[in-house]
Amino acid sequence: MMQGRFLLMAALGVHALGVHAGATGKPAGRSRSDTPAVLNKEKAPLIAETIAGALKSGSSTQELARGSAADRPNFLFILVDDQAPFDFKTYNPKSTLHAPNIDRLASEGVVFDAAHQMGSFSGAVCSPSRHMIMSGRSLWHVQSGKLPEDLPAHTMGAVFNAAGYDTMRTCKTGNTYPDANRQFKVVRDAVKRGFRDEDGSPWHARQVLDYLKQRETEKDRAPFLIFFGFSHPHDVRDGKPELLARYGAVNHRDSKSLPPAHPKQPLLPINYLPAHPFDNTHMNVRDEVAVSGVWKHRDERTIRNEVGRQFACSENIDIQIGRVLKKLEAMGELDNTYIIYTSDHGIAIGRHGLQGKQNLYEHTFRVPFIVKGPGVKRGLRVTGNIYLLDVLATLCDLAGIERPETCEGMSFRPVLEGNRETVRDVLYGAYCGGAKPGIRCVKKGDWKLIRYERSGKQGVDFSVTQLFNLAENPDELLKEHHDPAVIALTGITPKRNQVNLADDPKYAGKLKEMEALLLSEMRRHHDPYRFSNQPKE
Repeated sequence: MMQGRFLLMAALGVHALGVHAGATGKPAGRSRSDTPAVLNKEKAPLIAETIAGALKSGSSTQELARGSAADRPNFLFILVDDQAPFDFKTYNPKSTLHAPNIDRLASEGVVFDAAHQMGSFSGAVCSPSRHMIMSGRSLWHVQSGKLPEDLPAHTMGAVFNAAGYDTMRTCKTGNTYPDANRQFKVVRDAVKRGFRDEDGSPWHARQVLDYLKQRETEKDRAPFLIFFGFSHPHDVRDGKPELLARYGAVNHRDSKSLPPAHPKQPLLPINYLPAHPFDNTHMNVRDEVAVSGVWKHRDERTIRNEVGRQFACSENIDIQIGRVLKKLEAMGELDNTYIIYTSDHGIAIGRHGLQGKQNLYEHTFRVPFIVKGPGVKRGLRVTGNIYLLDVLATLCDLAGIERPETCEGMSFRPVLEGNRETVRDVLYGAYCGGAKPGIRCVKKGDWKLIRYERSGKQGVDFSVTQLFNLAENPDELLKEHHDPAVIALTGITPKRNQVNLADDPKYAGKLKEMEALLLSEMRRHHDPYRFSNQPKE
């Protein structure tokens, strides 16, 4: 009987002497020895029946454990750094980015049109974003001082380790979540943003390929979770010469001159502006003034060259993804592997006259998000309304693992399987790495509100409100986009209603509704700040 009990638990990928806190009623995560996850209870009877039959046939414990593991799905979670969804043809048909492997994932899987990162309380937006991805916690619950002491034991790597998975990661170092990163069994992290293979994206791919080769050599059949991260296309965007040539770009390094113009360079973004029309509360952040190749320049030549560099780095990432997918296919693992492609946040690069990620326009608040895998609807396009913090809950759901109690995210598995269009109706975003209270946004249906405010010693220094109907104005165009000089540069002539509607009396009711919704979301997410037109609590 005892042997059968241990055999069952081994096949389920559960520690024989560890019990998930949710099953005992005790608080989760008291110590590192607690088991933060178990197999979904719904699957236990089926596996128990399989094991019972196998025991009668004389199968060994090792054979049973290997067989059960081989039937469980693998995960390849691909995370890039600083990439807007509109870089890709699947989100922007006019894009010239050559990314055949990612385009193929999109055609064979599910594309999310409303995937978001919740924001940041720091100019280093990467850090809270990656804390949210790894832990499944919301923005104001990943601040220093708000993290449970034992949280690393309930993050992605630890959860899948406890469920019997082999876990491996490669990604950048810095502005991340080191305590969670260390939970993976194999960690090969380094910052690689050079144009040579040993200093750039191919290095990250090599770590994954070496790991897969080792699994082959050792005949390792345990299911795997691979966190396949890249340091690019985050600046410095040093692209390989042959890829830069495709986009007419150069690795420009002289802040006192402009890069050369070239007809192959990508066109200016649809919502390009030569300057942001007002102080967005953090205009002096490093990304807006000190990015090599751009600095404070927002002229056509600089932006088109920098977008070309972004595309060269992104194409290199696509090439490396193709190498790994080819290896998985050769190993016979591809069909049983969920592949998730996304970025830690979006990026501006000339959109709205901004350069960085310290804003809440759609190009930065949203992220590309594509999923392919067993049971995932092929060629499906969905709204989704997901956050990156939903990833952990979803991976657990797909693996049949009970998610840790510290995780606040929602599983979007029903969306992947075509059973739902969205997982939530309202989306909230915050940025306050500069002035306070900073920037907030809220989205519901076609409508989006963005609020900016800087408070000083004498009260409110300034405040700006933007209201957009995203169905009619998806690029959040402003009155400045109607300037003939801007139209001459972009070739885009906006429609009359493609402006900020906050000051239009016709939309006073909608403005009031969205302001009330923003306050409700700020309260619900424990936002510690309030705007001057909101009650002090």
